Amino acid sequence: MPTSKVFSAAIIGLDAIPIEVEVDTSRGLPSFNIVGLPDKAVEESKDRINSAIKNSGLLNPKKENLRVVVNLAPADIKKQGPIYDLPIAVCYILNTKQAEFNHKDKVFAGELALDGSIRSINGALSIAMMAENSGFKELILPKQNSKEAAVIKNLKVIGINNIVELVNYLNGKIFIEPEKTTDFSELLKKEDYDLDISEVKGQETAKRALTIAAAGAHNVLLTGPPGGGKTMLAKALPSIMPKLTVEEALEITKIYSVANFLKSSENGNGYLINQRKFRNPHHTASTAALVGGGTNPKPGEISLAHRGVLFLDEFPEFNRDVIESLRQPLEEGKITVSRANHSTVYPAKFLLIASMNPCPCGNYQNSQKECICSPGTILRYQKKISGPILDRFDIKIDIPQENPRKLKDEPNYQESRKVRTEVEAAREKQIKRFKGLGLFANSEMSNKQVREFCKIDEPTQEFLDNYVSFKKLSHRAYFKILKLARTIADLDGKEKISLENLKEAVNYKNDGALSI
Repeated sequence: MPTSKVFSAAIIGLDAIPIEVEVDTSRGLPSFNIVGLPDKAVEESKDRINSAIKNSGLLNPKKENLRVVVNLAPADIKKQGPIYDLPIAVCYILNTKQAEFNHKDKVFAGELALDGSIRSINGALSIAMMAENSGFKELILPKQNSKEAAVIKNLKVIGINNIVELVNYLNGKIFIEPEKTTDFSELLKKEDYDLDISEVKGQETAKRALTIAAAGAHNVLLTGPPGGGKTMLAKALPSIMPKLTVEEALEITKIYSVANFLKSSENGNGYLINQRKFRNPHHTASTAALVGGGTNPKPGEISLAHRGVLFLDEFPEFNRDVIESLRQPLEEGKITVSRANHSTVYPAKFLLIASMNPCPCGNYQNSQKECICSPGTILRYQKKISGPILDRFDIKIDIPQENPRKLKDEPNYQESRKVRTEVEAAREKQIKRFKGLGLFANSEMSNKQVREFCKIDEPTQEFLDNYVSFKKLSHRAYFKILKLARTIADLDGKEKISLENLKEAVNYKNDGALSI
């Protein structure tokens, strides 16, 4: 029998590449061998395929005394997971003349159950994007993944429930309606936030700081005693951030698809991320959990927070190595996970909100309660956060305990919507400013771009120079102040940064917040 071939895909990082699945059968002692650098899950697929084909009433390789050789090409790329069950089975069915179809314009992906039914897979959106970019016309995959893949417009997506249904479809005996293309516009209009910023009573200075952070995607460090509202402020932040664009929604959905998180109930619609995510890992999280990695690398918390909020509560309690691992993604907006045979790059343009107490007991500089910590204890606690990490926060602000009388006020649930309107107007200015540069917000500007877009007059420059010299700030802090002032000017509707904008930016740096 001549060799048969169909196409599938391999997920490398967040992207997919085409994989050729070849099957050759011959008479002799029954055997089923898979070559082409398969992992354990791929090697085990031969048993799933044998049982699925037998239980579907098709020609069983063992019963027909067939020697089956499967090649997954290119052979130098490691093939992982059960995604190849379906394409291998389809290629075998094609080779044994149980189906006839044009294989050149189709891509197959899916995991088989022993009864012949087809289970869902990870990375369906990445595979659909690859199929469209590579010129394929049709993607055949599990029914559970069809809505996710149908996000791609110029691709015929067919959702399949079992092998028998697939064979009948390929042979033209039945017609399966292609999945309808997803309407992004309606999904992105939905609002379902966990917390409205109006539910945080008082803390007007902090709310203003978060408004600036949301408008320019600036990182924030919140310092204050327990019960001041640091966590509530952080959780309310997504409600005032700009709504996702189509490009951002696709980017985030691809991350969650590869990480196998689209099945989670927190997603809401099951196949598209339509809101900015809020990730809140526990302080016991490992470096791999935060930045990604593992034996088979997967995105970590910083990538799951891409274009959203990463909240690190009790910041000094995180392992020092975990905290220091934030340096590269905070600067570059991506994280590179290196292994012996390959490197994987994950996007990580997130808004970092960290909160901490001023001391272990939490009452240092609290006028209402006495601090029981010694100066040495306070210093050791604060020194857990290194200078370079502190330097990467655009906004550092104290959160005092609010007057209890304000807690009884009823929240105005229009507040987040009103603030978000102001934030979106400021962000729109930034999108126009950075058109063609691949930037979404002021915080992403390089030093060269800061010089171009954050020009200030002589009195303002003199004030900034004096402040930086007096505080002995780094070059990074200098440029972060200008980025912050640019965002404040955008919120105020100003084309040029004024001295008042710069003074407000300087106030939010609060470089004395962590000192005894």
